[in-house]
Amino acid sequence: MGERESDVPVLGSVRVAERRAAGHDGDVRAESAVPDRATLRLALVVGGLVLAVLFGFGLGRINSGTVAAASGSPDSALAEHTHSPGTGAHSHEAGQADAAAAGGLAVSHAGYTLSPLSGEFTAGQPGELRFQIRDGQRRAVTRFAVVHDKPMHVIVVRRDLTGYQHLHPIMATDGTWSVPLTLPRPGVWRAYADFTALADDGRQTATTLGVDLVAPGGYLPRGLPAVTTSTTVGGFTVAYQGTPEPGLTVPVSFRVTTPDGTSPVLERYLGAYGHLVALREGDLGYLHVHPESELVDGAIQFWLTTPGSGRYRLYLDFATAGEVRTAEFTVIVP
Repeated sequence: MGERESDVPVLGSVRVAERRAAGHDGDVRAESAVPDRATLRLALVVGGLVLAVLFGFGLGRINSGTVAAASGSPDSALAEHTHSPGTGAHSHEAGQADAAAAGGLAVSHAGYTLSPLSGEFTAGQPGELRFQIRDGQRRAVTRFAVVHDKPMHVIVVRRDLTGYQHLHPIMATDGTWSVPLTLPRPGVWRAYADFTALADDGRQTATTLGVDLVAPGGYLPRGLPAVTTSTTVGGFTVAYQGTPEPGLTVPVSFRVTTPDGTSPVLERYLGAYGHLVALREGDLGYLHVHPESELVDGAIQFWLTTPGSGRYRLYLDFATAGEVRTAEFTVIVP
């Protein structure tokens, strides 16, 4: 049994209905293909509305730029800021300004405060760094997301950018973090707490807070080493490629080789094949650097965003045969 045709007219089309003429079962007669006035009038009204909507949408795109830029899409969030291997340099949208800004310049930011419980050390003597992260109500924060295999990363460096250390403290039940720390030389040191806090409502806030530490004694600052694209550490040669530019996110890759020119077996460290910290000379601004999860043509690749011109120090942590080594570079961003 064939399907029965609907008697409702289709807008925007001309429907031809067929019926048999009375008394002539074998003849088929077609009714007029011209739509009635009511159908034609309705079609014209709907068509006009469609054109008006399309015209208004086009004007909106011209006046406000792209939809993503106007609405603050999730792509602007640092936690979602990912890149595919081989992606070229690119600039950040307005919503991504925080990704390009240097962190660690203050003890309070984004509603959280770094409260040190120890701050003075004896140069060359073992000590302990203790601190809490407190929220806007001065309560100790105890919930943190695990990022790069750890809930808290602490970077310590002297103000002349020497003596770099990458530490992972342990948190007590009251929210107090502690880690053994030795400051090898006198001077003022900077400690950075790099973390992602979890609020009661489930919101995640990634931030880096900084505080000064003091090791009393004669402070003889050292100048930054000369700019070079390769260095030697632990018998390995580490060379990097990439040209940082202010306000742009560019790929920077590091290749590790043995004395005979072969590539060693790199091991994952903190969930990736390398960890990179960039610090700016002068204010010691701390930069977030995004790694690729896999090697790219045998090299460790990161995505570096520098907020402005100046001299920067890069610290690459990488692991081979169960040992973590740090390669350091001086970079000038014009």
